Amino acid sequence: MTEWLSAEQQQHWRAYIAATTLLSEKLSRELQDGHGLQLADYEILVRLSEAPGRRLRMSHLAAFTLASRSRLSHQVDRLERAGLVEREPCESDRRGANAVLTRRGWNLLVAAAPTHVAGVRAHLVDQLTSDEFAALGNALAKVAAHLQGIEPDCEPGAASA
Repeated sequence: MTEWLSAEQQQHWRAYIAATTLLSEKLSRELQDGHGLQLADYEILVRLSEAPGRRLRMSHLAAFTLASRSRLSHQVDRLERAGLVEREPCESDRRGANAVLTRRGWNLLVAAAPTHVAGVRAHLVDQLTSDEFAALGNALAKVAAHLQGIEPDCEPGAASA
């Protein structure tokens, strides 16, 4: 039998849904208005910018951005048409492909990053105390690890017994 949420738990759950939905929409709208980017596009550009040679195998990029391979492929198609990303064959496995950040993509990311960081700070970080923000990050990391099937003792940096 399902145990229903208490009134307090329901209130917290609904606050989480509202905040995450509204925050994502706000950050995406700010990037769209200022730079013509969606939040998901920005995340792809960030992940590529952080990778060696500003390139990642498509399957790894999908995993990093938590997108299905099909969805990522459509997003990269759009970014490629805009000249922000290029695809190239994977040298180690010709069946695979790499997504590569172009100079134009890098320049757009550099221009958009201050907008995104300012939005994250204004709409999330500055709304919480340092302790609240740390607690939020720790709690959500625990949930993400559970959903990804990662045991807490197996996380990078965790002490081993």
